[in-house]
Amino acid sequence: MDIGSITTAAYIVASLFFILSLAGLSKHETSRNGLVYGMIGMAIALVATGVLVIDVTTDLDDGWIPIVLMLGAVVMGAVIGLWRARIVEMTGMPELIAALHSFVGLAAVLIGWNGHLEGSHHTLESLNNIHEAEVSIGIFIGAITFSGSIVANLKLSARMKSAPLMLPGKNLINVGSLVAFAILTVVYVAGDRASTAQDFVLVVLTTLALALGWHLVASIGGGDMPVVVSMLNSYSGWAAAASGFLLNNDLLIVTGALVGSSGAYLSYIMCKAMNRSFISVIAGGFGIEAGPSDDTDYGDYREIQADAAAELLARASSVVITPGYGMAVAQAQYPVAELTAKLRARGVDVRFGIHPVAGRLPGHMNVLLAEAKVPYDIVLEMDEINDDFPDTDVVLVIGANDTVNPAADEDPGSPIAGMPVLKVWNAKDVIVFKRSMAAGYAGVQNPLFFRDNSQMLFGDAKDRVEDIVRALGSDEVVTPAGARR
Repeated sequence: MDIGSITTAAYIVASLFFILSLAGLSKHETSRNGLVYGMIGMAIALVATGVLVIDVTTDLDDGWIPIVLMLGAVVMGAVIGLWRARIVEMTGMPELIAALHSFVGLAAVLIGWNGHLEGSHHTLESLNNIHEAEVSIGIFIGAITFSGSIVANLKLSARMKSAPLMLPGKNLINVGSLVAFAILTVVYVAGDRASTAQDFVLVVLTTLALALGWHLVASIGGGDMPVVVSMLNSYSGWAAAASGFLLNNDLLIVTGALVGSSGAYLSYIMCKAMNRSFISVIAGGFGIEAGPSDDTDYGDYREIQADAAAELLARASSVVITPGYGMAVAQAQYPVAELTAKLRARGVDVRFGIHPVAGRLPGHMNVLLAEAKVPYDIVLEMDEINDDFPDTDVVLVIGANDTVNPAADEDPGSPIAGMPVLKVWNAKDVIVFKRSMAAGYAGVQNPLFFRDNSQMLFGDAKDRVEDIVRALGSDEVVTPAGARR
């Protein structure tokens, strides 16, 4: 067997590991194995590609140059990746992932331009035309992914306003851009390859794609960013697949298709959870601008202190905790896990209700709770827990806002109307952990805060949960049986 055959075999093995990785990551219990499979697959892919490059370039004049460049790039990427992975906090994970998606898009753009500059030298004209179509499509998808991911990163890191950009005729802009892309692709494929006009056409196409990617994501409101991150993940997969066709690399094609299809399916699931149209996500059109600040008088809110909250929890027989991005910001998952253990030791039935788009990233809350060693079997999805709230004594809303907003269920005029939410207001008592009475990330006021069965516990979520844990350990806390300890 020659090096090419060995590399092809290695690519097949790596692809199988990537498939096993996706299968493993689909469940809490097998997620760690899924991560290991992905790492093994990537290691095989990197080694096989490195061996192939070395084999191809050693017989060329100055063949050591590409080898040194390749090894240097691998080392630099590994060092930067390890550094970022070590210092990033869970609150910064969404914008880091958006940044990584932008690198995939940029790589696809550069590969596309390299394919253009090198040209195609097939004897059949039809194959040359296919090559140029691959260049055009690869650059277009890559540029959209690149600029869109940068906008997502800026929004998630609060360096850009989270409110959606509402340009006049924004849908016409998007459709017009797609039509212009199709025309430019036809002109590029049909044009004279030796003409400098081809360079100009590709520059215009690249610029158009960059502008479209920026507009698509800028038009989506910050409250919908979890879906955007998932969709950009899908775009990065298709960009990688397009690069695979250009480079004649089977592994890139397979891996890109896996990432693209799984990301698209995840986005579809999340859109259903938010009552959004999947097509409108792709078109960047479902970001609804929150209207002017709601001046409705909902009445007065009630405040509770940590010791009173501890007594309420100690008397409860069933408790549901619904976390949100505020828990991630406060790094409150560890005291929440400790609180859960203390309550369960007292015989309280404690469970977690997770909204599909809680946080800024798909599965954000699940990862935080797993990190704090919360048992998987008490972490339930929205559809599994919603019917149980009427039989729940106390609900703790820790850093969540839009995902527990009754306006989505009761107010047809609300910007989040129709979005499925956790119906925590049906419980006997609700305690909301919040720093202030400010609106959530979507900019929508939450009537839950003013309900008769709701009480606000203000301050840093981590500090307040720790206060409750200490109060539960004191001698003055009432037990479920009603006797003081």
